Order: sequence, then C-alpha cells, then structure tokens
Amino acid sequence: MRLLISSLFYGSLFENLQRHADKVSECTRLFKEALACHIGEECKEFDFLTEEVAKLESEADAIKRNIRGHVPRGILMPMDKFQFFEYLREQDKVLDEVEEALFWLSFRPRGIPGELADEIQGLVNAVIPPIEKLPQLVSLAREFFRSGSDEVRTKMKSVIRDIRQHEREADHLERELKYNIFSRIQESLSVFHLIRLVEIIGHIADHAENASDRMRAMIAR
Repeated sequence: MRLLISSLFYGSLFENLQRHADKVSECTRLFKEALACHIGEECKEFDFLTEEVAKLESEADAIKRNIRGHVPRGILMPMDKFQFFEYLREQDKVLDEVEEALFWLSFRPRGIPGELADEIQGLVNAVIPPIEKLPQLVSLAREFFRSGSDEVRTKMKSVIRDIRQHEREADHLERELKYNIFSRIQESLSVFHLIRLVEIIGHIADHAENASDRMRAMIAR
C-alpha cells in the first residue's frame, strides 16, 4: 500500500537533509583554518582541526544513514526518489573531499612551497562559497516542496546558478594552479603531491555543483 505521509516527509526527511547540509557547511571554517595552519609553520593545531573535520564527517554520515533508513517503502514523494538520494550523496561527498584534502596534506607536513601558498589558499577560498550555498538551497527546497511556490522555485534556480558560477571560477583557478606547479616545482614527488592536492580541492566544488544539478532536476517541470 502506497502512503502519502507529508507530515513525515516535511517534518523529518527535509529536516535531516537540512541538518546534513549544515554539517557540510560547518566544515568550511575548519577547512580554511586547517589549511592556513598547515601553511603557517608556527601553527600547532592542524591535527586537531583535521580531527574536528573527521568528527563532522562522522556526524553527517550518521544523518545520511538515518535519512536512507527512514524512508518507508511506498511513500509518495513530490520528486523522484532516486534524484533525492543522488542529491544527498553529492552533498555528502563534499565533506568527504574536505576530509581527504586534509589527510592528503598531512602526508607531507611541509608539502606546500611558499611561492604557491597564496594560490592554494585562493583555490580553497574559491571552493567554499558553493558549499555555503547548500544549506540555503535545502531550506528553499523544503519550502518549495511544501508550497509549490513559483517564487521559491525562482530563488532556487538563482542559487543553483550561483553555485555553477562559483564552480567555474574554482575550475579556472585549478587549471592555472596546475600549470604553475609544473612550471615552478622541479622535484617530482612534490609535483605529484601538489597536483593531487589541487585535484581533491577542486572536487569539493565539483560535488557542490553536482548536488545543485540534482536539485535542479528535482524541481524541473
């Protein structure tokens, strides 16, 4: 028997999705601090900040499992259920990539040459805005699927466009940074470490854009 239980859907499912988005966004401050700490040799808190990001990832993972485990069979959802879970997956991947970037940094305690420090910090700054847009996007989605408001849908599309623009800017910086790494760094292991680091950081914005694309598909008419 298929059940339409909107009170459960709106009261629990999107509430948990909002909590998950907030955890993902919360990691941005820690990510910026951890990278600045790694670059600044006097900082002693990198390991602590990395552990704090890992805790956030674990908490977000628990919320994700709760969402996946509490959708009753047969529930009628106002969007494609597959697209909803794909959105959740991409949003969750953002935090996974932040954690991976910090772990990758930890493999080489002095792995960022001074001449590239500002550019890598700039790339991190570029991938943060699309992450910070995700809680707003989820909040608007919660309202849209409750009310069906065209005004809210228009706001959502604007946020999605912003996320795409931020991702394009981050992608441009990533390409430039890779070119500079090959141009300026001679030692092969350093080149490998830095290129991989830049790719992981770039993936953060990629997953934020992927999440916004899934949301765009959910509100398509």
